[in-house]
Amino acid sequence: MSRLADPTMTLSDKTAREIFEEVRSNPARAKFGFGEKPAIVNVDPQKSYTRPDLFKTAYITDPQQMEHINGISKAARAKGLPVIWTHVAYMENAADAGVWGTRTDTPDSLQNIKYGSERTEFDDRLEIDAGVDAVYTKRMPSAFFETPLNSFLTWHKVDTVIVTGGSTSGCVRATAVDSLSYGYRTIVPIECVADKHESYHFANLTDLLIKYADVVEVSEVYDAISEYKS
Repeated sequence: MSRLADPTMTLSDKTAREIFEEVRSNPARAKFGFGEKPAIVNVDPQKSYTRPDLFKTAYITDPQQMEHINGISKAARAKGLPVIWTHVAYMENAADAGVWGTRTDTPDSLQNIKYGSERTEFDDRLEIDAGVDAVYTKRMPSAFFETPLNSFLTWHKVDTVIVTGGSTSGCVRATAVDSLSYGYRTIVPIECVADKHESYHFANLTDLLIKYADVVEVSEVYDAISEYKS
């Protein structure tokens, strides 16, 4: 019997978006919830991924994504909560890209996001406070992998990680899975994440919601930050 016809696997004619909305609307689904101290982790909101007018590797899901990221980051900063930004960049010879940089080698390839290039620059619309916010360069999907992120969050006694950025199916997902694995309550605000295709975007939001994170409207993040007392 073909695996596609295996009756143990659920089949559906619904779109990824429809499945996500159906799962999200289930009132019986338990949440991890916000803990005592959140931090904002903005994953790779750099021009290579946010400016389709400049680079074909970029994408837009919610046109107000940068505004939402700025808004919750500013709200967190005002409460003395940690705000972290990551971006991807590689050496000129891509020797630090590992196997991830071996599948293609075109001007648009991952490993050709070079240090100091426009592709690695944060989106100009973002409001980053270099004196307060932590900024890390990463080379692999997760913001936790070979960066100081976990030790930084531990030092600041953070128990809740709010993940924004892109892509939903790639670095956001990897960061959210690692966040849960390290023991953090993990929150993904819908309006703050983006992907190249709605199918990847909503399929991964569904999987995150079912297994690894609370996928919520950004208004819930604002409320949680507003309620935080140091």
